[in-house]
Amino acid sequence: MSGTLNKVMLIGHTGDDVKMRYFENGGCVGNFPLATNDSYVNKTSGEQVTSTEWHNIVVRNKAAEICEKYLKKGDKVYVEGRIRTRKYEDSNGVERYVTEILAKDFTFLTPKGQSESTVSAQTPSTNKPSASSATSVEEEEDDLPF
Repeated sequence: MSGTLNKVMLIGHTGDDVKMRYFENGGCVGNFPLATNDSYVNKTSGEQVTSTEWHNIVVRNKAAEICEKYLKKGDKVYVEGRIRTRKYEDSNGVERYVTEILAKDFTFLTPKGQSESTVSAQTPSTNKPSASSATSVEEEEDDLPF
């Protein structure tokens, strides 16, 4: 196989509000932590164990502004993107590495009133229906009994 794939799909809860950085050219970047949980039953003690993994999510430009406006700490969100590890030097001159998820698509899963928001970072001006709302529209249009 000659091709490669760098794709990440996560569903989790935001650990904080979106932190924004604005640039002179008009662009912006938003960052927020996302927590995913894994649960299992310990065979020896019989108790349920939950472990939490934290992910650094990065969104850009219009998608970042949408996330800043609608995402709050604790909200559930689906994020799709790619993973990137970058190296930087901290204030003490020590080289550090950070692994980030560069978000391409996301879906807000926490209900805001009755509306459910879905947006694509590539085309932020067009909203795509979520899977649940797409199913209900198809059911309403289909009058067949099966």
